[in-house]
Amino acid sequence: MEYSPILHNLHVVPSSHVKNKLFVFCIMLSLWVYMIYCCVGYCSTVPNLTYRSVNRHENDSEIDNQDSSVGASRDLLNNENDLDSRGDEWDEIRGEVKALDDNAMSGFLNESESKKLPQAIIIGVKKGGTRALLEFLRLHPDIRAVGAEPHFFDRNYDKGLEWYRELMPKSSEGQLTMEKTPSYYVTKEVPARIYTMSKDTKLIVVVRDPVTRAISDYTQTRSKKPDIPSFESLTFKNISAGLIDTTWSAVQIGMYAKHLERWLQYFPTEQLLFVSGERLISDPAGEMARVQDFLGLRRVVTEKHFHFNPAKGFPCLKRPEGNSKPHCLGKTKGRTHPNIDPEVVQRLRDFYKPYNRKFYRMTGHDFGWD
Repeated sequence: MEYSPILHNLHVVPSSHVKNKLFVFCIMLSLWVYMIYCCVGYCSTVPNLTYRSVNRHENDSEIDNQDSSVGASRDLLNNENDLDSRGDEWDEIRGEVKALDDNAMSGFLNESESKKLPQAIIIGVKKGGTRALLEFLRLHPDIRAVGAEPHFFDRNYDKGLEWYRELMPKSSEGQLTMEKTPSYYVTKEVPARIYTMSKDTKLIVVVRDPVTRAISDYTQTRSKKPDIPSFESLTFKNISAGLIDTTWSAVQIGMYAKHLERWLQYFPTEQLLFVSGERLISDPAGEMARVQDFLGLRRVVTEKHFHFNPAKGFPCLKRPEGNSKPHCLGKTKGRTHPNIDPEVVQRLRDFYKPYNRKFYRMTGHDFGWD
C-alpha cells in the first residue's frame, strides 16, 4: 500500500487537537471540583444563624456605633430582684439588642474576645435603682454586663470561679465586664469573697431614702403575697412600745452604715461609689457622668439618651440620633405604694437618723434623707 501524505495529515492533526481539548477540559474539571470542595468545607464551619440572630447582630452594631438606646422606667427605683421583670417590655426590647458577645456571630467574627471575671460589680441595694443603673450602663460600648443576677457570692459560691466566669458575656480588650446582685451589700460573707477574687474590684452601691426603700420593698412582696401582714405590724416588735424590728429585712437593709463597715474592712472608700437613687431619677445624666468617671470610661451615656416623661414622672431612654418614641420600663414597674400610717413613717425616720448621719460621714456625701 502506498504512503499517502494526505491521509497521514488527516489522521495526525485531528488526534492532536482532541488531546489538547481533553487536557484543557480535565484541568477545568479539576478546578471546579476543588472549588466546590473548598466551599463545602468552609460552609460547615460557619455558625448556623437564624434570621433573628442576624438581626440582633445588626442591632447591636447600631447600638455600639451610634450610641443609640432603648427602654427606661416609670419607677426606676422599684425594679430590682423582681422575678416578674424578665417578662416586661424592657427585657423584650433588650432581648432584641443584646450585647454583641451574647450571640454566635461574635465568637466567629472576633476570636480575641473571651469571658472574664467582672472588674466592677453593682452590689446593692435592693429597691434602690440597680436595674435602671445596669441598663443605663449597658448602653456604653465599653461595657459588657450580664443581665440576670448571678448571686454567685451569696448563693452559688461553692460552684467556683470558673462557673461564675462562664455566666459572663464575652468581652474584648479594653471592655469592662460587670454584673449586679443587690443582696451582696447586706450579706456578711460577700466582702471577703469578692476581695479573694480580686482586691481591685470596683464596687457600686445605689442607695435610696431607707424609709421609702422599705415601703417599696414591702410593696413588691405584697404584690406576690397579698395575704402578708400590714407594713405597720411588720415594722414593730412591739407597736405600743414603738420598738422597731431590725430583724425584718425591709428595715435591716436600710441600715446602710452598719453594712458599709464590713466592706471597709476589705476595700478602701476610693473603690466604692455611692449612687443616689433619687438623683438617678431627677438627674440621670449627672449620676451617669459620675459612674462613668469612676469606672474610667469616656462619657458616652449623656443627657441625649434621656427623656423625662411628665406623665410618668421618670426619665425614659431614647435614641439620641433618631426621632423614635422613648421607651420606658414595663407596666409591672412603678407599683403604687400603700398608704402607711404617718406616725409609723415618722418613727422609722427617727430610727434611721443616726444610721443616715453615720453613713453621710463614712461616704463624705449628704444624701438629704433627713
